[in-house]
Amino acid sequence: MKSQHVFLVLNGEKPTKLPDLSVYDIVCATDGAYDFLNEKNISPHFVSGDFDSIKTLPSDIENIQTPNQELTDFDKILQILYDRKGTIIDVYGASGKEQDHFLGNLHTALQWKDRLTITFYDDFGRYFFCEKSVIVTNCHQKTISLLPFPIATEINTQGLQYPLHKEDLTFGTKIGTRNFATEKEVKIEFESGELLIFINH
Repeated sequence: MKSQHVFLVLNGEKPTKLPDLSVYDIVCATDGAYDFLNEKNISPHFVSGDFDSIKTLPSDIENIQTPNQELTDFDKILQILYDRKGTIIDVYGASGKEQDHFLGNLHTALQWKDRLTITFYDDFGRYFFCEKSVIVTNCHQKTISLLPFPIATEINTQGLQYPLHKEDLTFGTKIGTRNFATEKEVKIEFESGELLIFINH
């Protein structure tokens, strides 16, 4: 089975704009986010979760109950998607509302980083955990921030207004917020640690 491209909605701040869903192989939601899709007349392929925050349980689509309280609904739906070969995951509704949920979603994404390609989207832009070497496209004249999680070492960049040359970033000491892309492509490399990239509209 080929890799699947996934549109996933979580129960955070709902986006005001949605992408073209026809490009996705799988459209799905955690239980609390299903009501948002239902309001938009979007029928997902499945909904999963412990179903403690859904108004009406849909009977015409697949429901996957995941009652394990040791894991978040986000973590559990990623496991389902991984089992179904959903490897490229575009996540909406991960931020906003209660910020502990947002940080928890980052924690979950970091745990899955080596198995899934996860990109978060909101009304301000997109963000993702960076591989050790990456080329970011379609970012000319956009604001780009580099946040260590919590440390990233020997960072090199090309295409930014304020380039980094073998610099270390440490959360609580030095981070790389509000830089600016001067090229259509920005290259980012680093030696060790974890680096979270934000690309604002």
